[in-house]
Amino acid sequence: MLIKKPGDIKPSEITDESVYMRRREFMQTTAGLALLPFVKTASAKTEAALKHVKNKKFSTDEKLTDHASITSYNNFYEFGTDKTSPAKYADRLTTSPWSITIDGEVAKPGKYNLEDILKPHSLEERIYRLRCVERWSMVVPWIGFSLADLIKRFEPTSKARYVQFTTLYRPSEMPGQKRSVLEWPYVEGLRIDEAMNPLTFLAVGLYGKVMPKQNGAPIRLVVPWKYGYKSIKSIVRISFVQNEPPTSWNLSAPNEYGFFSNVNPEVDHPRWSQRKERRIGEFLRRDTQMFNGYGEQVASMYRGMDLRKYY
Repeated sequence: MLIKKPGDIKPSEITDESVYMRRREFMQTTAGLALLPFVKTASAKTEAALKHVKNKKFSTDEKLTDHASITSYNNFYEFGTDKTSPAKYADRLTTSPWSITIDGEVAKPGKYNLEDILKPHSLEERIYRLRCVERWSMVVPWIGFSLADLIKRFEPTSKARYVQFTTLYRPSEMPGQKRSVLEWPYVEGLRIDEAMNPLTFLAVGLYGKVMPKQNGAPIRLVVPWKYGYKSIKSIVRISFVQNEPPTSWNLSAPNEYGFFSNVNPEVDHPRWSQRKERRIGEFLRRDTQMFNGYGEQVASMYRGMDLRKYY
């Protein structure tokens, strides 16, 4: 039997759509669903409730994806490439104490405890659609606060044109980082106007409780009009920079993953079409919406850009 070394794994082998779709179809059968209670997952532990208010202005009224699916079917490559790996292995992650470094073109740099990051903010629930490049989607009741509010606190200078985010690097607790599937630590970025858009959100919980570890605890980014891989998890650094920052998937496969990552059903992934998606919990596919259905709020930021080129 041929066993591949981590360095031999190509990006195209990480997420094979045909395998993925077969697994989802199996999970939707009675037999597949019957197995779920016997799978030991990090979500089995009870998470603490979070005080929050519901924000209807930024929430969809679509049917929520069930909690079990949201917390057991994830992309979080720090714990493994299979979508069930995060729920199996994330319980080993230490999330307290936690700090975030703010640096770069900003007036108030420093290393801040998560408690100090959260203290001035009132938490709110926003129900957002999450769209994955692999043609699946969810509707998630996130709890958190506006990224724009956080940015204003640290006073970026006029030179700050982009915001870069960095994930925790701790291979002893995140076994996927022991494999060279991606360059570690995971990095992601937004243009400053994207980061300041009212929809852009830092989430610390979902379904009324503290964020499960497999979903990006203790704090993650949610950008609802972009593909899900743009929503970086377990953030430890936020940097304000002049030039477009590198992003992990663009570094790994630049022909497949562009910097902007805006949902555009007219641009096919090199290995499959993006025109249709399957909502988790549904059997039939639905049409993919431009900007994941948030065009009214965000399309103006990309006016004049070729969204087939800047995918």
